[in-house]
Amino acid sequence: MVLNLSRPHPAIMIAMSGQLGAVIPKHVYSEGNIRKNPRNSNDIVGSGPFKLKEFKPGEYIILERFDKYFREGKPYLDKIVYKRIKELNSRIIALENKKADLAPFSSDPTEFLRYKKQPHLTMTPGGYAGIGAQTWLAFNTENKHFKDKRVRQAMAYAIDKNFIQKAIYRGFATRSTGPIHPGSTFYSADVNPYTIDLKKAAALLDEAGYKPNADGIRFETNMHVILYVGTYKLTADYIKAQLKKIGVAVTIKALPDIRAWIKVVSNHNFDMTLDVLFNWGDPVIGVHRTYQTSNIKKGIPWSNTQKYKNAELDKMMEAAGAETDVAKRIEMYKGIQKMIVDDAPIAYLNAQPYHTIYNHERVGNPPIDTIWGVNYSWDEVYIK
Repeated sequence: MVLNLSRPHPAIMIAMSGQLGAVIPKHVYSEGNIRKNPRNSNDIVGSGPFKLKEFKPGEYIILERFDKYFREGKPYLDKIVYKRIKELNSRIIALENKKADLAPFSSDPTEFLRYKKQPHLTMTPGGYAGIGAQTWLAFNTENKHFKDKRVRQAMAYAIDKNFIQKAIYRGFATRSTGPIHPGSTFYSADVNPYTIDLKKAAALLDEAGYKPNADGIRFETNMHVILYVGTYKLTADYIKAQLKKIGVAVTIKALPDIRAWIKVVSNHNFDMTLDVLFNWGDPVIGVHRTYQTSNIKKGIPWSNTQKYKNAELDKMMEAAGAETDVAKRIEMYKGIQKMIVDDAPIAYLNAQPYHTIYNHERVGNPPIDTIWGVNYSWDEVYIK
C-alpha cells in the first residue's frame, strides 16, 4: 500500500497504529452510520489475535483465540474475559484474592497502597507512554470572567500542585506543567510553573477589576467534574477550597457519568471543568486539537472546548505539524508550550498515574512493554 499525502505528517506512523488507525472493512461499513452498525458488537470482522465470542454491555466481554491470526503460533491464550467491576473496592478484592489476573488504568492511590502489600501482585506504570494522560482544570475562555487571561493565571497560582501530588495522589503522580505530557520527547520544562502564590493570584484579580465584596467574594463560578469520585473528588474539593482563599466562590457540578459530562462540556456550557486528556503519542495528534482555533466544534468532546483562540499559536502549530525533523520540532514546541502556558486556557495539575496491576504468579509477558500497553496486541501473553 502506498499513501500519498498532501502535506508532511510527522506522526503518520503513530496515527496509523492499531491504537489510533483501525482498518475497517469497506463492504461492512460503506453505508449508514458507522457508530450504529450492528456489526460493531455482533459478528465482528477483524484480523487480530482474538475474536469476539460474547458481549454483554456494561458487564463483560469474552474473546476467543483466532486460529487464522497472521502471526503463526500465536496468540498463546485460548480466551480472555474482560469483566467490568465498577466499585473500586470490589476490584481490589478480586486482585487480592486472585479472582482477577490483571487490571489496567489503575490510578487511585488507595489501590496502590493495598496492592503493594500483596506479594503476588506487580504494579507498573509501563505501557502508558503513548497515551500521555494529564489531569487539568480547563477554562471556558468566552466566560465573562475567564476571557481575561489574568483571571485564568490567578486560578493557576492559587492551586498548590505539590499538595495534589503528595497528599491526594500519595506521591504516585508527577507534575504536569504544560500542554505536553512530561514523558514526551517534545516536553519542555521551560515554562511558568505557576508555583502557588495566593498574593500574586489576588493581585491579578484586583488588576482585572474583581474586587472582593463585604463577604470577601470577588465572583461566583461553576466547576464541572468528569467523575466526582476518588482523586477527582478530592482534587475538586481542594481546588474549591483554594479558590475561596482568593475570593472565588466555586459550585461543584458533579455529573453522573462521562456521557453527561461530554454533553455539557462539548457544548461549551461550563465555566471550568476538571478532567483528563490524552496526548496520544505525538503533539500533532493529541495536543493541537485542544488549542487550534479551527477545532472549536460544538458537540465534539476533547476538542477545543475551551474556545481558546490565538492566531499566532495556530501558525506555530501548523508549522510544527508539518516539520519532519525531530530536533527542529522539539525547538518549535518549546515556544508553543511557553505561549500556551502564559495564556493559561488551562491550569495544568499532574500527569495521571495510570498503572497496570497483574498477578505475576500467573501472567507471563503482560502487555506493558510498548507505548500502548494493554491497548496493544495480547498475542504473546500467556498463563504460567
